[in-house]
Amino acid sequence: MSVSLRNIGPVMLVGAGKMGVALARGWLNAGLAPTNLILVDPVPGAAALELAEDFGLILNTDASGLLPNVLVLAVKPQIIDAVMASLLPIVGPNTLAISIAAGIDIARLSRGLGMGRIVRTMPNTPAQIGKGITGAVGGPDIGAEDRQVAEALLAAAGPVVWFDDESQIDAVTAVSGSGPAYVFHMVEALAEAGRKLGLSHAIAEQLARQTVIGSAALLEADPASPAVLRQNVTSPNGTTAAGLAVLMEELTPLIERTTEAARRRSEELGRG
Repeated sequence: MSVSLRNIGPVMLVGAGKMGVALARGWLNAGLAPTNLILVDPVPGAAALELAEDFGLILNTDASGLLPNVLVLAVKPQIIDAVMASLLPIVGPNTLAISIAAGIDIARLSRGLGMGRIVRTMPNTPAQIGKGITGAVGGPDIGAEDRQVAEALLAAAGPVVWFDDESQIDAVTAVSGSGPAYVFHMVEALAEAGRKLGLSHAIAEQLARQTVIGSAALLEADPASPAVLRQNVTSPNGTTAAGLAVLMEELTPLIERTTEAARRRSEELGRG
């Protein structure tokens, strides 16, 4: 049977924060029936309240008495053990669990939930507009249909990349999970540099923001490699070449140290 969001359910989302709400909105827009989505959050924020109002959803403060086919854990890794303990009465061997908690490995999830049908994932925040990307790895008890169900849910946020080696999810966390923050900080830095060159605050930010937006759109539209696109902008002995001579010497090792620090932190979160 082909799996689609229209024949999945009920899906319980535990944790209606920014990422959880982004995923839920993507599922609903892609065809998941509102009656098949159960939201659980003890202290829902404004985004969760807005989602519930938009789609006529009930916000539950706990999971008591609710029996999902699919359980999606979208809570911070620092509280996941307590959350899993509270969910034990509603999960069983027929429940598929999907976790987006950074650093929490399948073995720990399996111990906490008392079951083994688990998919560990790492999406990123552009999921809010359907432009995210998710790394995923299935536990040993995951079957073909489980993977199809997870794929249908995760693909609502953007492409899904599956891995056989769970340790690679920590690298995914460092590159794409945390990556949007690196890009946003680059916009901040570029705007600040523009201000130091004499541009007004508003103009510098507009230039920096739209430069990244346009570059990302071109990267999406043009199949050429990033290296080729960079070369296309760079005239020999021109202004871009002068800037890149500084940037390329420092940026590559800096990004390597940045992602390594994020990967290490992902591993630390997994150890609790």
